[in-house]
Amino acid sequence: MRADRTTAVTLDAAAPIAPQIYAQLRDAIIRNHFAPGDRISESEIAKTCDVSRQPVREAFIRLAGEGLLAILPQRGTIITKINYTDVLNARFLREAIEADIVAILAANPDAALIRELRTQLTAQQAVARDKPSEFIELDERFHRTMADGADKRGAWRRIEGLKSQMDRVRFLSLGHFPAEKLVTQHKAVVDNIENGKMIAANAAIRAHLREVLDDLPRILTANPEFFELPEGGIPTPVNAPIQGGDLQ
Repeated sequence: MRADRTTAVTLDAAAPIAPQIYAQLRDAIIRNHFAPGDRISESEIAKTCDVSRQPVREAFIRLAGEGLLAILPQRGTIITKINYTDVLNARFLREAIEADIVAILAANPDAALIRELRTQLTAQQAVARDKPSEFIELDERFHRTMADGADKRGAWRRIEGLKSQMDRVRFLSLGHFPAEKLVTQHKAVVDNIENGKMIAANAAIRAHLREVLDDLPRILTANPEFFELPEGGIPTPVNAPIQGGDLQ
C-alpha cells in the first residue's frame, strides 16, 4: 500500500465545489495518475483546496459509486483496481446504446452534423500518430457529438457513468494506442450515416467499440497490478454477430 497522496485541484469559487472536485479527481484516476491501492485523503484535499470536508466527501461518494474509490471505515480511502468484468459489461452496454444512436442518425442524415463530424475527423487525424492522449479527448468529443445529434444526451450521460473502467484501460494502452485505425473506423461510421445506411452504420460502430476487446489481454499482461479479475478466470466476451456491409 502506498503512502497517502493527494492531487492539485483548481477550483472556480463561483461554481459548485463538489462537482469540480469530483470531475478533477475522476480525470486523475482515469488517466492513472493514481495507481490501485494509492490512498487519497479527504482532509488533505479539503485543506489543499481550502474548503470544508463536505464537498470532498460528496465527491468521494460519487467516485465510489463509479467503482473508482473504496471508502474503508477506519482504514481510509483507496484507489480501486480496474474490475475486468465491469469493463466487459460497460463495453457491452455502450455498444448497444451507440449502435442505436448511429442508426437514428443514418435514418435522417443531417448535413450540419456530418460537416461537424468530418471536421472532427480531420482534427483526430492530425494527432493520431504521436498524441494519443489528445486523440482520446477528441474521440470522446466525437462520440458525444453523435449522441447529441441523435438527441440522446441523457443516454450519453449514462454511458459516461458506466465507462470509467473502460477509460482507465484506454489510458493504460497509450503506448500502443491504435489511433489511426480508430480514425478509419470513425470515418466508416460517418460515411454510412451520411449515406443513410442504417444497418451498415450500426455494424461499423459495433466493430469499432469491440476494438478494446482485442487490446484487453495485452493490456492486462502488461499491467496485472491494475486489474481485479473474477474468480474462476478471465471471462470470454460473448457478442452478437455483426452484420452490415452495404445493406441499409
